[in-house]
Amino acid sequence: MSAQRRWMLIGVPYSWLLLFFLIPFVIVMGISLSDPAIAIPPYAPVLDVQQGLAGIWQYFSQLDFENFQMVLEDEVYFTSYLNSLKMSFVTTLLCLLLGYPIAYAIASAPGSWKPNLIMAINLTFWCSFLIRIYAWIVLLSNQGVINQILLALGVIDTPIRILNTDFATYLGLVYAYLPLMIFPIYATLEKLDNSVYEASRDLGCSHIGSFVRVTLPLSRPGILAGCFLVFVPVTGEYIVPSLLGNSSTPVIGRVLWNEFFSNGDWPLAASISVLLMLVLVVPIVLYQFFQNRNAES
Repeated sequence: MSAQRRWMLIGVPYSWLLLFFLIPFVIVMGISLSDPAIAIPPYAPVLDVQQGLAGIWQYFSQLDFENFQMVLEDEVYFTSYLNSLKMSFVTTLLCLLLGYPIAYAIASAPGSWKPNLIMAINLTFWCSFLIRIYAWIVLLSNQGVINQILLALGVIDTPIRILNTDFATYLGLVYAYLPLMIFPIYATLEKLDNSVYEASRDLGCSHIGSFVRVTLPLSRPGILAGCFLVFVPVTGEYIVPSLLGNSSTPVIGRVLWNEFFSNGDWPLAASISVLLMLVLVVPIVLYQFFQNRNAES
């Protein structure tokens, strides 16, 4: 491959990251260092490139870190971050415990069954995410299907509260993000060489021992990919906690929405977004760095 074609191949994803990640991040970072203002846009200062270097210098001289200081000192925001991280960790763990057996079962199924099983997992994506979450409201409300079935069976005398609880939040999150855990694990298990597993069985390992010592370590890339695909978006999730969760439990997605649209404080909301991005991106970058070092060594 020529150097020109190689640079073109590398340049496409980097251009995508530049246009849709780095430039928006710089804009959000600039807003986070600004002050709220009753204007359009609702923050000041605003960069005016028509004034040349003087305008650029005036813009940067007025930026400060007061919003970041407020976020780090306010207990409400700190609690929201902790609740969101806890929600992401528990959801990721539940998705892994449920998703791995499903992925393993699909990978072990006869070849003619696999397309149908994968299609069954994909069916959840054929409907709007918002409609699917609204469907859980119908199921979990006091007059919903679940309470009506329990009342009819005589299990309970009065409707129990399921909706607007932490249980309903985790139920909705696991339901929504479980496929994102299944597919990477299935893709990894599908590529495994069965002869390695058979060799461990010939050497005296039991089924459980072969799974723990052979299959599970070899499927680690799929597990990590699935955990990242679930953990990162759940941390900033807004729809599920708002519709199914308890309003007294603050999460960072709801706090962001309130700051942007209710309070109209764009600089503070932008600083919350930047800190959230750092919380998520820095561990991933460090993990990738150490993974590359281990691979080189």
